[in-house]
Amino acid sequence: MKKIYQLVLLIIGWSSASVAQTTIPIYSNVLFYDGYAGLVSAPTPAGVVRLRNDLFTRKMTASELAQIGSTLSINVSISAACDNYDRIGNVNLALVPKGATSYNPATTKRLELGRYITPFMNKNVAPNMVPYTFNVDNVAKILTDPSLNALYDFWVEFELFGVPYAAQTQIAGCSGRNDVFFGTVNFITSGFSFVEDNVSLLPLNFKKDLNNYQAAATDVLGQTVRTVNFTLSSAIRNSKFHLITSNHGANNGGEEYNRRQHYIYLDNNQILNYLPGEPTCEPYRIYNTQGNGIYGPSPRTNAVWQSFSNWCPGAVIPIRTVDLGNLAAGSHSFKISVPTAVFVDGQGYIPVSVYLQGEGATLGVVDHDVVSYDVFPNPTKGIVNINCNNTIKTLQLFDAQGRLIDSKVVNDLNSKIDISNNSKGVYFLRIEAENGVFSEKIIKE
Repeated sequence: MKKIYQLVLLIIGWSSASVAQTTIPIYSNVLFYDGYAGLVSAPTPAGVVRLRNDLFTRKMTASELAQIGSTLSINVSISAACDNYDRIGNVNLALVPKGATSYNPATTKRLELGRYITPFMNKNVAPNMVPYTFNVDNVAKILTDPSLNALYDFWVEFELFGVPYAAQTQIAGCSGRNDVFFGTVNFITSGFSFVEDNVSLLPLNFKKDLNNYQAAATDVLGQTVRTVNFTLSSAIRNSKFHLITSNHGANNGGEEYNRRQHYIYLDNNQILNYLPGEPTCEPYRIYNTQGNGIYGPSPRTNAVWQSFSNWCPGAVIPIRTVDLGNLAAGSHSFKISVPTAVFVDGQGYIPVSVYLQGEGATLGVVDHDVVSYDVFPNPTKGIVNINCNNTIKTLQLFDAQGRLIDSKVVNDLNSKIDISNNSKGVYFLRIEAENGVFSEKIIKE
């Protein structure tokens, strides 16, 4: 009887331990600044690096990684400082070669783990904090995979592009300030980490804009479609696409609040279609304390919300997991199409992030041949930085009428252009890289 009782206690103890949650603090109340301004010199917490005013990063420690179990959620909270508009933010994972003390985000393989939209918040009105939760059990497998841990350090990025100019005149206490939001990130994990098989991981597209009016943003001008080709060196099992999309850039046109059917393809076979948006945005009204938001003074019906809003200020953007089953070695393609999207006067964009995850073979993340680049800040008041994971050969800047107004030979991974003395308006930057030619729309404010 005693042995049975001890066994029962052991089972109960193991069961309790398996469901106990562990909180791993990643960022605590860090302060974001004007995304258009030069890098601020404000101090950061120990181990936290400010890459840009809108982007923090820090490396996960060995002890933190050892705490990751079989489940993982990411809790984010954003508090208002001096930005009272809806902004896009995200939490990313950078796979940095083992032992590196720093990295260039434009040339590093990164996964977008979760995306959120801030509400229209007035820092003087409660509540002035909004919470977000992302359930990402698949990321627990990435963080605990022995093969990936042997190759990479995992750096967690916290990103939120804010602008203080409206709040400087609209919000009491914000005159002359350039801080925009406070943010906190915690990892919540539970269970035991069991190594079942190697994680197969392939970043395919990281926050790369999709639209129908730029050569680099669509397969065919006039259509809103992008194809990402990839090659698997080995067959993988239980594979999935992890996909995040959201529309932005309303102004007088664009696609910010327009709901458009999205179609997803694997090897030109449709595997998913969805219409972004929630049944209602009313649950988030409480966080939208600034009167110039989209909510208005009275609740809207579900039908009204569904007629125009593809996301709600203050909400999490869904992570869409698409089961693909087993994939054979060889060539494959991911494609996204939004055929009815309308970008009035070249306004708006759809940031697309997608990565492939499965089991069975380590795919060699760094060997993937997708060219990625980053052009920031955009819009800009002067300097535009261009970073690429592929050697930039030349840069050419054109005005809205297609006239060449600047060009330079680069032959490096990084460069910049200065349009401080140019008139406000729209420009197009042509990036000729070693393995491709791309075009980016630049807005001078």
